[in-house]
Amino acid sequence: MLVERIMGVLKLDVNTFEEIEADQNATAQAAIVVAIVALASGLGTAIGSDSFIGGFLGAIVWAFVGWVVWAALTYYIGTSLFNGQADMGEMLRVLGFAQVPRVLTILSFITCLGPLVALVAGLWSLVAGVVAVRQGLDIDTGKAIITVIIGWIVVFVGSLVIGLFLGGAALGIGALTGGLGG
Repeated sequence: MLVERIMGVLKLDVNTFEEIEADQNATAQAAIVVAIVALASGLGTAIGSDSFIGGFLGAIVWAFVGWVVWAALTYYIGTSLFNGQADMGEMLRVLGFAQVPRVLTILSFITCLGPLVALVAGLWSLVAGVVAVRQGLDIDTGKAIITVIIGWIVVFVGSLVIGLFLGGAALGIGALTGGLGG
């Protein structure tokens, strides 16, 4: 059933998203999808990174944090601004599965393909996110697009802030350890 749902999401099949939304047992499957995407993204990021472990772990942690934050924001925005009808579990399920196209990011370490793969995977996942939000909240496409854009901006800014903080922390630790070792 998981593979069939993954294929349905890749095809942007509305009925697949409706099925995922309605199946309370699909939350575990959505978490598995997020884990698979996190591993693929983590490997793709880590292979092309100076710090394999840091890049890998950062990508995995952010995949789960981003999933929950995006679902919560989408739930809040969609229900309060657009009178969408959903619960947090439904949003976690449909948005977890909407990440399926991002599994392509495992190829991002290939220098000539990396940016293109990231763009295609990101856009495909964004479109899947719009379908997921539309079906999950039972709102029209325009409202789903606005909901996704607002949520995406908040998550993007949050990830930049976290990245700057962690990057600054990594620089500080590097300076300390470099200073202590020299």
